Amino acid sequence: MEILFLLIPLSVVLVFLIGAGFWWSLRSGQFDDLEGPGHRILMDDDRPPPLDAPVVPGSSDISKLTQKERS
Repeated sequence: MEILFLLIPLSVVLVFLIGAGFWWSLRSGQFDDLEGPGHRILMDDDRPPPLDAPVVPGSSDISKLTQKERS
């Protein structure tokens, strides 16, 4: 019976911690888009960038080659 004096306050604190974590995740936008990441995986584009695409630092060097050098 004495253990209830420990378990009941601990369970109340745990409920408040879980509630605060859930409230934070709602406010920070964690549940805004649930389907987008799954669709982005399926629509992954592995083709090389077009020749007129801007060169991004750190990208592969193939985008810097001209059409004559690629063939």
